[in-house]
Amino acid sequence: MTDSDSRLLRVGVFYDGNFFFHVSNYYRYTHARKKRISIPGLHEFIRHHVAEAEGVDVRYCHIVDAHFFRGRFSARVADARQKLYVERVFDDILMGEGVVTHYLPMRQNAEKGIDVWLALEAFELAVYKRFNVLVIIAGDSDFIPLARKVNSLGTRVMVLGWDFKFTDDLGQERQTVTSIHLLDEVTYPVMMHQIIDDKTRRGDPLVKNLFVEPKEEPATEVRLVPSPEPILLTSTQAEPRQTPVAESIEPSISGAQLAEGKSEEYCGEILSLLDGFGFIKCTAFPKNVFFHWSSLINKEFTDLQVQQSVKFSAKHTDRGPVAVSVEIVE
Repeated sequence: MTDSDSRLLRVGVFYDGNFFFHVSNYYRYTHARKKRISIPGLHEFIRHHVAEAEGVDVRYCHIVDAHFFRGRFSARVADARQKLYVERVFDDILMGEGVVTHYLPMRQNAEKGIDVWLALEAFELAVYKRFNVLVIIAGDSDFIPLARKVNSLGTRVMVLGWDFKFTDDLGQERQTVTSIHLLDEVTYPVMMHQIIDDKTRRGDPLVKNLFVEPKEEPATEVRLVPSPEPILLTSTQAEPRQTPVAESIEPSISGAQLAEGKSEEYCGEILSLLDGFGFIKCTAFPKNVFFHWSSLINKEFTDLQVQQSVKFSAKHTDRGPVAVSVEIVE
């Protein structure tokens, strides 16, 4: 064994949490796999891929630092949405893998400063911990300056990116693309969608373990749909008990009178949540309005709760109007 084969490779991994959840939701709700991305499986894949790229035995390639960055709602808001348990479960997964979490408070349902914080932290740790390879799980061109600065240290940069395009249930095309300019700046650009969908690697355990098996996922959160009868509450009345009803509601898009291509803003509340899509109750429409998980603004589908107030635009499709640019109203 040569010295180059036995040298220890120090790898730092940095997650853009919003990008990671967007990708994970795609594989859970839209891709044929119907499974979420596994943090342990992703780390094992990174170790093997870095070892192969650097020409060393995987035993000498170790993730010495991993950091996860994302905007987060306050405990009060999360508790009101019954999301504290779900957040704790994911925190436990990160903690079990030694991933350090970095959260900034969400302001007006938007992340502010997360990309800057990730870049500063990644560069500082690359300096002090002397990573051989820095791995970024992100797709935004905003990370180009980070890649250039880390390159100047002699640290190789690897980007795990995804490109995917799909058509939602109402025929609208959705697309996610990793910045080609970011890929041009790094030593090791890795397009994960190509590896995952490569038929020659369908039996590869590294690819298979990139996904959480159903038995490993936390129990699915029970969502209750309120009784269809309108209920008015005063400040002195208790919240009515929610009555579970069948969620086989048909998309109510035939009754709206929207001009082709026209977009208007409406207000309503979430009536029901299904597997990757839901329905909004809005007085401007005679029936419930369909929305897809990919139409959410700075919000993950798993963060939603029945009876949340929303504002949205409505666009006409060949099957009628559909809610787009859906935003939670605090």
